[in-house]
Amino acid sequence: MTITRKRAAELLKQCEGKRILVIGDLMIDRYIMGSVSRISPEAPVPVVHVHKEKAVPGGASNVALNIGSLRGQGGVAGVMGDDADGRELAELLGRRGVGTTAAVIDEAIRTTVKTRVIAERQQVVRIDWEDSFEYSASSLSRLEQRLEEEIGASDGVILEDYGKGVIIQDVVDIAIAAARRKGVPIGLDPKDNHILNVEGITLATPNRKEAFSAAGVPETRPAGHPLEDAAVLKVGDILLDKWKPELLMITLGGDGMLLLQRGKKPIHVPTRAREVFDVSGAGDTVIATCVLACAAGASFVEAAEIANYAAGVVVGKLGTATCTPEELLASMPE
Repeated sequence: MTITRKRAAELLKQCEGKRILVIGDLMIDRYIMGSVSRISPEAPVPVVHVHKEKAVPGGASNVALNIGSLRGQGGVAGVMGDDADGRELAELLGRRGVGTTAAVIDEAIRTTVKTRVIAERQQVVRIDWEDSFEYSASSLSRLEQRLEEEIGASDGVILEDYGKGVIIQDVVDIAIAAARRKGVPIGLDPKDNHILNVEGITLATPNRKEAFSAAGVPETRPAGHPLEDAAVLKVGDILLDKWKPELLMITLGGDGMLLLQRGKKPIHVPTRAREVFDVSGAGDTVIATCVLACAAGASFVEAAEIANYAAGVVVGKLGTATCTPEELLASMPE
């Protein structure tokens, strides 16, 4: 099945104003961009002459930006530090229209910041500022209360796990139960080696590595066409039985996506990327677009195909990026 541009336009129109709550690790992505013309005399490293700096919301925050870029209404739930970076993140999100009423401020932690130094479109180094995070009884209680309230006013929910500590079993249980009561789709973008009971989710979008890890199966190399890759098909069956999602969408990088549903034949959706500059954030775009489209009335296959086109747009951009409806439609054939 291949979605038409006309049908995609109809669904994107229906996405407008849909409220999606993104629960997960909130952080800032900083970029220091410049050029390199010499090696340092102090050490065998390049000297980057800085031309530009920028900061954008990252992690789960970037998923919410993707929702807003497609003209949905994104909100975030998680924990930020009571520090300058946390205040900057809240301001950056506010400027982009992302709701932060479900974000808890905890003075005991520092806000995660990932700084990338980029020279001539090549990443030279990444510097991470982060602490190991564990909830205090107070911050967990406040977050759980806000989740109940926010999900009750939402059209969809996303669990965005970057493995920093926000997504724990208690949070997952509350989110799934609240989404079920409201009758809205809930999606999971998992983190490899983080075992959670997520039975009851609507859809999950692991990449190949994450899928093998979650299934407890050693990862193999891709073997030919995805529909003939026995290892990844076996992993898909394991996760369908373990997570019981209505849709399992395993992203395969340059090989596109594999869609699996219980009792149905697997579907392969080939990649739509025309040119790849940077794959960072592509998974954020996939889960954001897929859940938003489902909330707007798309079938699972339609949602996956729209998400695939959106991912093809963002990998053609440098750094953490988003996709607009106009860019998505322009990337589709007539």
